[in-house]
Amino acid sequence: MLADVVKQEIQQAYKQILANKSLRARYGQRLMIAEIARALSEVPMATEDSGAEVGNDAVDSPATLAPVCVIEAGTGTGKTLAYILGILPLARYLGKKVVLATATVALQEQITQRDLPDILTHSGLSFSYTLAKGRGRYLCLSRLDQLLQGNASENAMFALFGELVEDESKELGNTDKALYETMLEKISRGAWHGDRDEWDGVIRDSEWSAVTVEAGQCAGQKCSNYSRCFFYLAREQVQKVDCVIANHDLVLVDLALGGGAILPAPQDTIYIFDEAHHLPAKTNQHFSANTRLRGSLLWLESCSKTLLRLAGDGKLHDTGAIVREQKELDALITQLTSHLGEALLLIESLMQLAPSSDGHRTATDNEAFSFELGVVPDALREQSVQMVSRFYRLTRGLKEIGTGLRRQMEDAETLIGRQHAEQWFPLIGGMASRAEGSEKLWQAFATPDAPGRAPSARWISRIELGDSSDLVLSCSPVLAAQTLTEHLWNNCAGAVLTSATLSALGTFDVLAMRAGLPNHTVYHQINSPFDYAKAARLVIPRLHCDPSDTRAHTAAIVSLFPKVIDKNEASLMLFSSRRQMQDVLEALGSDWQSIILCQDDYQKAQLLNFHRLRVDKGEPSIIFGLASFAEGVDLPGKYCEHVLIAKIPFAVPNDPIEATLAQWVEQQGKNPFMTLSVPEAAFRLVQASGRLLRSESDTGRITLFDERLISKFYGKSILASLPPFSRDFYPKELDLPVTECQ
Repeated sequence: MLADVVKQEIQQAYKQILANKSLRARYGQRLMIAEIARALSEVPMATEDSGAEVGNDAVDSPATLAPVCVIEAGTGTGKTLAYILGILPLARYLGKKVVLATATVALQEQITQRDLPDILTHSGLSFSYTLAKGRGRYLCLSRLDQLLQGNASENAMFALFGELVEDESKELGNTDKALYETMLEKISRGAWHGDRDEWDGVIRDSEWSAVTVEAGQCAGQKCSNYSRCFFYLAREQVQKVDCVIANHDLVLVDLALGGGAILPAPQDTIYIFDEAHHLPAKTNQHFSANTRLRGSLLWLESCSKTLLRLAGDGKLHDTGAIVREQKELDALITQLTSHLGEALLLIESLMQLAPSSDGHRTATDNEAFSFELGVVPDALREQSVQMVSRFYRLTRGLKEIGTGLRRQMEDAETLIGRQHAEQWFPLIGGMASRAEGSEKLWQAFATPDAPGRAPSARWISRIELGDSSDLVLSCSPVLAAQTLTEHLWNNCAGAVLTSATLSALGTFDVLAMRAGLPNHTVYHQINSPFDYAKAARLVIPRLHCDPSDTRAHTAAIVSLFPKVIDKNEASLMLFSSRRQMQDVLEALGSDWQSIILCQDDYQKAQLLNFHRLRVDKGEPSIIFGLASFAEGVDLPGKYCEHVLIAKIPFAVPNDPIEATLAQWVEQQGKNPFMTLSVPEAAFRLVQASGRLLRSESDTGRITLFDERLISKFYGKSILASLPPFSRDFYPKELDLPVTECQ
């Protein structure tokens, strides 16, 4: 039951915003506020011992189940205001923190820089908030200090992920030195606080990587700059505020570390996942593992040389323990190199023998080969068992050396000894992290999946590296269900998942399966306030071909394109295949090419800016884009009056994760095409068509070059899931002779 005081605070804040901004209430927005507040009213109030460990009995008890609310809020609902008003007053009353996680930087910036300040100004609510970022977005003062002290020859060699030590041993160039001196000068006068995103100018990744560290490379409280560390100062702020704005990736990093390492502890937190349809895939990415085989052999050679140099560093306070550890690890690295070479030969033979997607394989095929249902051959599994034990020992040994260096940072009798320990620590920490990552991958290949659960996908892929190539072993969960249940749903105080598109074919079944949403999750669909039938028209021309016949389909698009395009309308054309996008662009000729902005030719933000400038000048402009332009692109009004979609966006059939999931679904007695492919395609088509209407005043049309939406049995169910646009199927003015499409 929602407390009266909270209910009144929410109602008053909403009324005040409407009055102060001269807005009218939106039914969908009011409904969303009410449903969120009602669902989260089951969150228990914080007590002094709320941080106590929760046992299994507590997790399984219905009384302690964290409320989870899923809300699909159509475009124009005003969902940001709705979830802020529905959650923040309640969270403050209950003594909980709020973590608001988005999938994109653009939405994160919009919420931080525009939405929350606006709500604070006009609602009468009082709350604090801050933007949380990962360690890699902040400068490390120790690394900057070491670079500018002239220690680059000893310190900049510290390769993070496998490059040879010799390649990194070079003095700073004049340009780099000037950049780092400017950084120090701005820090000294308080004009910059080490945040990469707040730097006035562009910093290349290579320049930034020299002055930042990852978790395994950070000495923490042992660091001489700990009290001034930008990352830790920002982390302190995160623990003090009512609302933390983060992204999905940072939340998942925190959960992987046990929760509460970067963000507030899960049991004290209500999570809001905006753009929540990304959460399952991002979770799989964070809990996946991969390793390059030839790259690992080079890295092991580099490790051996680096440890030998470390053991011979006479400026360290006490190298006795390091020398002993180095000798043991050197022998271990020799064994690992031998076993890894054997594994490489075995995996090469598997790649040669495995069938490709068309049933054949040649030595030049570079596509990924996935093991059916994630089950690896016995010979590879046995090799993996050997690799796990040795990488485990390597990881432990490197961490032991790191522990010794930490002690020397504090206990060394001389300043030079402490400085050398601090310089060596990031390298050893980075090496330990990489060894641990390899250990994780080989463990995944050595351990069979638990019966009764969805398997992990395991696959081999070949990557080209200039004149050479490498083989990559990869492993990933196919569903985020187990991971999110273990790390999030069973631990958080409550959660809200929202987006404009979460359902598929009218149900939330796919999201529930992929994210492992608890049985007690409540679901709501809030329709957009747009009058779709009046505002937009869905056009499907007759093509006389099936999109699976790529050549004929491309020819049909090229022939129809001049007939469907009005150069006075700004247009966005979305492709499922880069090859087809390039072929259509090339076939259209120079007159059309001059007004088409292709995704391959520009950075996304730059392309959108060029497009807006053209439209503002009254010039014709057409965007050609892939999947990344089918969501998160906001081109309201005159900037997009026509969306063209090449075909129903079915997923790529040879993706190892999706292929393994399809095999498992089929093993459960279900049809993978109807269970996975059709709902996912419907979901993506809804997202793509959603690029057209961004406000209630927008109008336009959508052209889909795919008759299957009408002719196939599954097409009718996809069509029914689209917004109720007016429809114009097979318009006579767009008829093409059959010969033009062949």
